[in-house]
Amino acid sequence: MRVLVVNAGSSSLKLRLVGPDDELLGTRDLEPGDDVEAAVGELGEADASGHRVVHGGARFVDPVVIDDAVVAGLEELTALAPLHQPPALAAIAAVRRAAPRQPAVACFDTAFHAGLPAAAATYALPQAWRERWPLRRYGFHGLSHAWAARRAGAARVVTCHLGAGASLAAVRDGHCLDTTMGFTPLEGLVMATRSGDVDPGLLLWLLEHTDLSEADVSEGLEHEAGLQGLAGTADMREVLAAAGRGEPRAVLAIDVYVHRLRAGVAAMAAALGGLDALVFTGRVGERAPEVRSRTVAGLGFLGVALDEAANAAAGGDAEIGAAGTPARTLVVESREDLEIARGVRSALA
Repeated sequence: MRVLVVNAGSSSLKLRLVGPDDELLGTRDLEPGDDVEAAVGELGEADASGHRVVHGGARFVDPVVIDDAVVAGLEELTALAPLHQPPALAAIAAVRRAAPRQPAVACFDTAFHAGLPAAAATYALPQAWRERWPLRRYGFHGLSHAWAARRAGAARVVTCHLGAGASLAAVRDGHCLDTTMGFTPLEGLVMATRSGDVDPGLLLWLLEHTDLSEADVSEGLEHEAGLQGLAGTADMREVLAAAGRGEPRAVLAIDVYVHRLRAGVAAMAAALGGLDALVFTGRVGERAPEVRSRTVAGLGFLGVALDEAANAAAGGDAEIGAAGTPARTLVVESREDLEIARGVRSALA
């Protein structure tokens, strides 16, 4: 089966044509305003399309064949992912217009975390709130975490998806037991422009005692925090270069980033009852050996250590752990396209 993989971001659209043996047959990266229908036609013939959808809520926990009822269900979830759901829906509509007889399948970033144990999924909020509204930890980046954990081939795996957005997952025998993102992608690690974990009392204080509006706070948390807020740039390469020059803001930024990352890895390992493999993926996870080195340097108690030469040279999928360590350390190239293609084949089997 040849699968057209459609990955809609908040401001971009990536098309990948994946062959029956997971070979990459064609790629197109589109910007706002580009003709999606024309690009689909130019990329080559596909037997089905697979669409990355960030939020499936509690309803969509497996890849699902898209019809009008599914589209309506996805539209109802827009309030839970306002930056990502509309572009995904627009891409679905465009591809369905370009290939109306071609089956289309939605694959969800939240689905991998849908089976979280209640202890990991539940917020300690008033019962009346939890009964009235869908207030639970959903988790995100599930397609990336699923792929990375499968590639690791170990029983107890902590996967670190580090990019502009960042999250961790605790995976045992292919099942996610915990993750760092929650009701929204704001929870968890420090990210490029997102804050990660913040005391909710701090946010209430800002709303009650300053002139910041709800919109101001939302904008700050989503787009002006994280590395951007600490170092003045959201680009990890620039942060590392500035920290190497001793610039105080950048030094603090990388220290905060790694501190939160180490703590999160340790928490994920605790959820697993131990660690067999630690995996780095995503743009930062794959391309920033200094981040990997500084992170692992504080996690020796989990049985991980790096071969620094292998870490520095890593490209694509690579083993970077020191020989003889109880737990392996790996870099895995993020291939959400192949995970989506897998989901399409499963849904249409």
